[in-house]
Amino acid sequence: MTILALTIFLVLAGVLAGFVGALTGLGGGIILTPALTLLLGIDIKYAIGAALVATIATSSGSAAAYVRDGLSNIRLGMLLEIGTVSGALFGAYLGSVISTKLLSIIFGLVMLQTAYNSSRGPKQTSAEADVDPLSDKLGLSGVYKLPNGNVEPYKVQRVKLGVLLMFGAGTFSGLLGIGSGSLKVPAMDIAMRIPFRVSTATSNFMIGVTAAASAGVYLGRGQLEPNITLPVMLGVVVGSLVGARVMPKMPVKLLRQLFAVLVAFVAVTMIAKGVSAK
Repeated sequence: MTILALTIFLVLAGVLAGFVGALTGLGGGIILTPALTLLLGIDIKYAIGAALVATIATSSGSAAAYVRDGLSNIRLGMLLEIGTVSGALFGAYLGSVISTKLLSIIFGLVMLQTAYNSSRGPKQTSAEADVDPLSDKLGLSGVYKLPNGNVEPYKVQRVKLGVLLMFGAGTFSGLLGIGSGSLKVPAMDIAMRIPFRVSTATSNFMIGVTAAASAGVYLGRGQLEPNITLPVMLGVVVGSLVGARVMPKMPVKLLRQLFAVLVAFVAVTMIAKGVSAK
């Protein structure tokens, strides 16, 4: 493959990753890491570095639009970032001292369960079960605008569990470079009872900070290759801006199905990578 052809491929892969990442809140890594390693044979460490930078670009491209539209819960996102940033630094450290073979398999199995749960959506609970004193104390609940223009309130639940799950999400992000949105969105949607659109938008707001924490570690190791990262980043910015415009107009059921399919795809990919790794 010529340099020009490689650059075009990387830009197009970035556009697709940014578009899908903005729609689902997963970040660009869910597309880029498998594409760079399986299709181009790029070393996984450099693929992870490029994917983390792409995730930052996805967040930069779409988060502003979601904040402007009132979909992102900024107060909640800043609280949960305590867990994800800590996990991202821990995951980046683990990536330098242990093999990711077994973790890739475990992660894939967890993601298959996540895809199944996300396709079903959160279970309905009674109003009494929806009271979380910590959420009320911190003022985490909010409202969001529906596609028809109406405004709907929501309550944030299980805050402590959410922070714990975010630490796990950040750890996998720093370790595998796939974007922690694959765990953040289900954690907010299913465990914390946040509407799916708000979960997706808040995840986009958060993933850039999470990725930046671990990308700095990869930069220090010399595992950010400009010839790979720059074309991908340019494509991701374009794709994420388009995705941010499209997402509010899409039905939640379709978004859930797209999310579940993509998470199942990355799960199978990570399992196959772990099984075939030497």
